[in-house]
Amino acid sequence: MTNKITYKQFGENAILIEWKPIIDKNILSDIITYKEKILQSDLEYLDIIQSYNSLTIVFNFKINNVKNKIFKLQSIYSSTLEIEKKTLYKWEIPVCYDLDFGIDLQEISNKLKISIDKIIKLHTAPTYTIFFIGFLPGFFYLGGLDKKLFFDRKSTPRLHVDKGTVAIGGMQTGIYPNNSAGGWNIIGKTPIDLFNANKENPCFAKAGDEIKFRSISKEEFYQIEKDITVNVFKIHKTLKYD
Repeated sequence: MTNKITYKQFGENAILIEWKPIIDKNILSDIITYKEKILQSDLEYLDIIQSYNSLTIVFNFKINNVKNKIFKLQSIYSSTLEIEKKTLYKWEIPVCYDLDFGIDLQEISNKLKISIDKIIKLHTAPTYTIFFIGFLPGFFYLGGLDKKLFFDRKSTPRLHVDKGTVAIGGMQTGIYPNNSAGGWNIIGKTPIDLFNANKENPCFAKAGDEIKFRSISKEEFYQIEKDITVNVFKIHKTLKYD
């Protein structure tokens, strides 16, 4: 690994490890590998928090010797420890872009001077990468949104955004896994569950997986919703690589 990274104390009991501040798949791969090395090491820690370009290592004690802890982390990073490559998938997420769900589509269309049909095509065209999961349990932070769809967040967030809402905020797109307040621009809705605390694996996807949006009609939306309630719907996935 050759990425330039920096280390600094973050509060009394954490160390922040940072990569170049960009959304980049190579950096993501480096972060995932580093995180796996830490998980397999003998380092005692409380939590590891991942973002687009950082890892925060939280300890359950006050760090008295930061240099020693950083040296330990640097040693883990440069180690030749063999990391088992995780199986990664591409998940197909059905989204209904009907105006009853995509309540901000018309505003986006007007301001960007792009037709709604074109917005849908641009949104469903890319294969998005999940960089990390946060904000809410099951909220995917995705990379890959077409620059033509970049659109500022709302100055005043809504107090309620429905579970399954698909939205655009700045340079990102995402799905609200639960009912929540939110300031992103709503373009559609998916009937699937992104997070289910009752399942053994509450969130079906992970960092490094990919997402592909598929446009569906309102009829398909409600049919999938019914299928989910009787547990007969399965999210379509394909193997990314082993």
